[in-house]
Amino acid sequence: MINSYANHDDAQVATAAALAGADVVREMYGRRLTRIDKGGGDFATAADVAAEKAILDVIRAARPDDAVLGEEGGQRGAADAARQWLVDPLCGTLNYAVGNMLVAVNVALRDGAAAVADPFSGEVFHTDGETAWVRNEGADLRLAPTSATHLVDVNLDPPFPNAPGFRAVDLLADPRFVARFRPRVVSTTLALAWVAAGKRAAYVTDGGDLSGNVHFAAGIALCRAAGCVLTGINGAPLGPTTHGLIASADPETHGLLMSMIQNGPVRVAGG
Repeated sequence: MINSYANHDDAQVATAAALAGADVVREMYGRRLTRIDKGGGDFATAADVAAEKAILDVIRAARPDDAVLGEEGGQRGAADAARQWLVDPLCGTLNYAVGNMLVAVNVALRDGAAAVADPFSGEVFHTDGETAWVRNEGADLRLAPTSATHLVDVNLDPPFPNAPGFRAVDLLADPRFVARFRPRVVSTTLALAWVAAGKRAAYVTDGGDLSGNVHFAAGIALCRAAGCVLTGINGAPLGPTTHGLIASADPETHGLLMSMIQNGPVRVAGG
């Protein structure tokens, strides 16, 4: 069946690969899994490794000459290859390891097609680089970002390279934020797909240039194709000068969040 992917376009390959990884993640859920220490409190599980293998099997069958950068296996093929896939087989490993189902499987062709699969809802968000869709129970619906939920996901996981200039906890405590939004923390880039789908108004994370990062590439591709507003927390376009990421459903939401970040936290009297 894997060989049939050779005739698929890039978006179909990304979707098939993400779904293959999601099948493994779902199947291994709840087991006592071997942990692989990465240092600094980070780790992978046997499910991360097995899911990445399933994803690579699809990509190799469909695009044998393409390079792949995987979260677990590292670089395969030339790092400067014209076509490179970015693979995060299980985003939200800590969630998964403690029995929390908020995880994502991310597969992206650099500057091209991408897919994010939710192993437990059955949804797979996918894009050909031009338009973005969500598939559920065999039906594809066009993604339509909206800030109507007023929910903003903020990544609170360290490191915090832009502190003290930017601290996510300051944003959450800002009275202007509290007056307009409600925070959520899911600790997985599934939240980026939710911005594209209208389930979140925005997503905010610290960091450096995340545009070519295996964790973020697929979600960024979805948001961009869906028409979201994306910049770094410094307001710069995504790229080498970017600090972190703000992905917003619309310009108004983006402007409000940028104003809070750039102007610093408002302090209430006596605080």
